[in-house]
Amino acid sequence: MSALAARLKPDPALLLVAPAVIFLLLFFIYPFGYGFVLSFTPAEGDWLANYRKFFSDEHLWRTVIITFQLSLPVTILNVGLALPIAFQLRRKTRYQRWVTTLLVIPITLGTVLIAEGMLTYFGPRGWLSQFLQLLHIYDGPIRLTHNFAGVVISLAISGFPFCFLLMLSYVTGIDPTLARAAATLGAGPFQQFRQIYLPLLMPGLAITFCLAFVQAFSVFPSAVLVGAPSGPTRVISLAAYEAAFEQYDYSMASAVAMIMGFAQLIVVVIVLALRRSLYRGPVGGGKG
Repeated sequence: MSALAARLKPDPALLLVAPAVIFLLLFFIYPFGYGFVLSFTPAEGDWLANYRKFFSDEHLWRTVIITFQLSLPVTILNVGLALPIAFQLRRKTRYQRWVTTLLVIPITLGTVLIAEGMLTYFGPRGWLSQFLQLLHIYDGPIRLTHNFAGVVISLAISGFPFCFLLMLSYVTGIDPTLARAAATLGAGPFQQFRQIYLPLLMPGLAITFCLAFVQAFSVFPSAVLVGAPSGPTRVISLAAYEAAFEQYDYSMASAVAMIMGFAQLIVVVIVLALRRSLYRGPVGGGKG
């Protein structure tokens, strides 16, 4: 009897995992499944009508290209900048905390405040334009808002702290004695980075790239506030928003969301496959 009671007693580990599983089912699996089914039940036409409409309408399918044109360069830029800066700040110094705080501050501002600051600094009559004209460096108006460049700058400002924090976490997780051991064998700083740090950072680079890309690909407020949402920065999330809340076509909006998710999944799979081909070891790399 006691053995049966012990067998029926729930595993404490399952009790700890259960809230996360329930949350995942309610707020991810169910909405995804509902949206997936809804995307194949259009108001008119057969079950593929929404997808056929998306890929036959240039105004719609070009949003995928525009979103890639925005998100991929910004992701490469943010990860490319975050890696050397995080590597340089891996050691504790008297200025490390201050520099890290300054670099992370933009993540607390939010997209609206960043857009407001950009309009003040980078608008046609912004401080940058007035400063360059004052020094007679450039007399024409400088327009870095309400266009493609404005969205790129906004995404770079808001996304860099996220990449930097992730890279700093991975860099500081690598045991420094590995580099010291290599130094005793004659390896210079560049060789230490290339032969020790970079291979161990490969999983972190891949994860950071994937998360930063997904974040940038979902751009919405920046495309509206500092972009040109009816033209060069009409991203795919705007197409989904218009279908859902302007045309009230939730089936079409679900189809756009599915295409958006599939496009992100393709990039994530490619990056993870590249990581696997370049690095074989623990997923956490140098993190112990």
